[in-house]
Amino acid sequence: MPRIAVVSSHPPFTGGGHLAIARSLAQALREAGHEAEVILTPQNRFGRQGAAYLATWLTDVGESDGRRIDQVISLRFPAYAVRHPQHVCWLVHTMREYYDQWPAFEARLSRGNRLKEGLRRRLVHAADGHFLGVRRVRRLFTISATVQRRLQAGLAERAVVLHPPPPPRPYRCDGYGDYVFGVSRFTPLKRLDLLVRAIAEPTARAVKAVIAGDGQEADRLRALAEELGVAQRVRFIGTADEETLLEHYARCRAVCFTPLDEDYGFVTVEAFAAGKPVVSCRDSGGPAELIADNQNGYLCAPEPAAIASALARLCEDSALAERLGAEAKRRADAMQWSEIVRQLVLA
Repeated sequence: MPRIAVVSSHPPFTGGGHLAIARSLAQALREAGHEAEVILTPQNRFGRQGAAYLATWLTDVGESDGRRIDQVISLRFPAYAVRHPQHVCWLVHTMREYYDQWPAFEARLSRGNRLKEGLRRRLVHAADGHFLGVRRVRRLFTISATVQRRLQAGLAERAVVLHPPPPPRPYRCDGYGDYVFGVSRFTPLKRLDLLVRAIAEPTARAVKAVIAGDGQEADRLRALAEELGVAQRVRFIGTADEETLLEHYARCRAVCFTPLDEDYGFVTVEAFAAGKPVVSCRDSGGPAELIADNQNGYLCAPEPAAIASALARLCEDSALAERLGAEAKRRADAMQWSEIVRQLVLA
């Protein structure tokens, strides 16, 4: 069986879904009988990505300890700059500030910085077009149709969508409790304020929430809950370890996950694996690809009133939550890492 390197990049002192993908994929490859290891390449601070691309390009993944590495599976920028004749890319995302987030990013820049970043953007596009081209990558997949559309729009590269299954964990359902669970990094794009504002809506006056996570928005979100008068019904528990995370997936009534244009979002499939419906938004990207409205969750307009209505419906009717949760579990069970391995491993 071939030796396979799963290659991703990773900034220090951070987490991220791509690490869960890398580790889960390596585990699935080993379970299929392959030798597999995760290799992390540099991801330098903003403005110094050129050096990270070069360092990755210079990284030797042809052999290790005198034995050949037969294949590479890369995941995200600039890890796909790695050189190997048997290279498959399962793209998590490119550098989004230079792609779909460029208009908002550019608007914040001074005229001089706009020119400088515009040049960097063109260089990154040229590098990505080269490294993701058919002469460099044997097969190109994306983790979602959302990432696929960005790739097509930015580089005119075609890719096949391959949704990751939930990371292997002992998911369970302990019933359908009396609260909604939210979990994410506290950043603006995760839009956790939508959940807090939804609970402040009159239609959701009986809804309670537990929110796990931390980040730059933590103080603002707590202040918002106080300001809206819902601090008694919204409990912030900080960063959750795996045991705590699984416990809340198991006990909650439903999960609320309403990011903006998310690459994929493991929260959705993790909640599904625990038999819980998910409330998300139509513009949430990856989650919206997995949620069938009124079948395994709800897709709402990105407005507090719409989200409040969906949450209230689930919190008022445990049988409804259980019915949608059972369908969510069937959806998660149909997603198998063995199928991912079959698609990504070259014959």
